[in-house]
Amino acid sequence: MAKVTAADVNKLRKTTGAGMMDCKNALVEADGDFDSAIEILRKKGQKIAAKRADRDSSEGAVIAKVNEDATKGIIISLNCETDFVAKNDDFVTMAHKMADIAINHNSKEEFLAAQFSDKMTVEEKITEQTGVIGEKLEIGDFRVLEAAFVGSYIHAGNKIAALTALSAASDGAEEVAKDVSMQIAAMNPVALDEKGVQQDTIDKEIEIAKDQLREEGKPEEMLDNIAKGKLNRFFKDNTLVNQTYIKDNKMSVAEYVKTLGDVKVVGFERVALA
Repeated sequence: MAKVTAADVNKLRKTTGAGMMDCKNALVEADGDFDSAIEILRKKGQKIAAKRADRDSSEGAVIAKVNEDATKGIIISLNCETDFVAKNDDFVTMAHKMADIAINHNSKEEFLAAQFSDKMTVEEKITEQTGVIGEKLEIGDFRVLEAAFVGSYIHAGNKIAALTALSAASDGAEEVAKDVSMQIAAMNPVALDEKGVQQDTIDKEIEIAKDQLREEGKPEEMLDNIAKGKLNRFFKDNTLVNQTYIKDNKMSVAEYVKTLGDVKVVGFERVALA
């Protein structure tokens, strides 16, 4: 049997994030072979992942990243079972490292198949860490946004992240895009503008408005016109460019973005964990 040194255990721990005893036991089982020990830890993760497959993984960390020239942004959520794990510094660091990899990919499947290290893919890393942490881990959301300029914001606690796409890159675009991303995180708009609101949502809002008006005793022939007014209010409160800008209630988000010049918001993404 090969001698397992403290240095060997520490090296495996740094590579995998596994606990000291798990690393020592894996090295002993692998007769000191480092790669075999990693495989043993991965198989342990596979067993735990299978046992916990039906668990709810509604906690985690939501991370937004933008590439170097600010033309592409991504949001991923690395989900886990408990808030205790979600707040762990090592878990958040891993989520950020995964986001750094995700920025180079355009689909969740492509991202999961990408190399996390020279030893394993992102998906294999998630499986391995399931064994290390003892909770179900998975990538929940994977969003991509591309434009002339993309800015991002991660809310404190890593529970909400947002991306904003602008029609042009200009002086001040980074600050404005971050401010608008903060607006998106806080106000959760349903669409970019009224054209982006789904018809079933519009129909539902009109029916709600009419029901309220009937309860108030308004005549049936007046309901359509009054309901349209209420719908316009819904658009103002719930579509991004029409919302009142939270840092200056004298202007809309669209008006704030126009302080950059001939620039518009052309898209956004928002991911939140309950």
